[in-house]
Amino acid sequence: MKSFFHVIWMAACCAAPVVAKTEKHDFKGAATAEVYKTASGDDLWIYRFDPPAIAQDDSAKTPRPAVVFFFGGGWNGGTVTQFEQHATYLASRGMVAFVADYRVKSRQKTNPDACVADGKSAIRWVRSNAKRLGVDSARIAAGGGSAGGHVAATTGICEGLDDPAESGSRTSSKSNALLLFNPVYDNGPQGYGHDRAKPWFPAISPAHNISADDPPTIVFLGSKDSLIPVGTAEKFDADLKAAGVCSELWIYNGQPHGFFNEGKNQKAFLDTVLKMDAFLVSIGWLDGKADEEKLNSLLKKPLRKG
Repeated sequence: MKSFFHVIWMAACCAAPVVAKTEKHDFKGAATAEVYKTASGDDLWIYRFDPPAIAQDDSAKTPRPAVVFFFGGGWNGGTVTQFEQHATYLASRGMVAFVADYRVKSRQKTNPDACVADGKSAIRWVRSNAKRLGVDSARIAAGGGSAGGHVAATTGICEGLDDPAESGSRTSSKSNALLLFNPVYDNGPQGYGHDRAKPWFPAISPAHNISADDPPTIVFLGSKDSLIPVGTAEKFDADLKAAGVCSELWIYNGQPHGFFNEGKNQKAFLDTVLKMDAFLVSIGWLDGKADEEKLNSLLKKPLRKG
């Protein structure tokens, strides 16, 4: 049965309309859209969500922590809007938040290595432009779900796999914290997507590259996830802690893959965002209490009671 659900899930990912180019999206809450990279003949956009307006010169005096989110979609497709609510919320809490597009099979006919290379390019772009963007270059988190969680995790854990065009850059592509939602982080023979990731394995698999210099990490996973076993998450958490890395793992009983999206489970969406907020407070990136009123205002559907 598990293989059947794998087939259904992959078919759904591939069913998205094939387009020749990544189109610029109009985010109402995004301050700026910029091209962070051109690859495979396509412009890749990154969208910035700024903190509330304060003193005009504040960004120059007090650089802020940042986060870059990557959408999920099995390395095949997906939409840059997936983490819009997360980015908007963290911007309201004082971070400079980004959502980044990256190459996928359905649009650019690329493989997982291109997804990883683009994720690293996005982090490097933010760090290279940190002063202009009001970002603290030593506090850039990467976040994402499913395959986007894989892209995020590789920026913090996996060495190499950078775009060859950037291989000589002195600017690091390593993220400083990881916010992972049912991430694909074991690409070994028994893990997810090994047949597609095999040419770059083990370098491309976060679970096989854990070391003491990895960033603090929080992971959210449903106990009924058909793609990422709970045992995989527990081992990843234990391996990080054994390496001396700060790690949090939250298992949501009975929840499937993608449970953290509001459209699947509003209660879980709210809870994971609040736990993400608390994690960022614990590592000193945010101050004070979570803004539940702001979070509730971002819901696409009215808050369900009970």
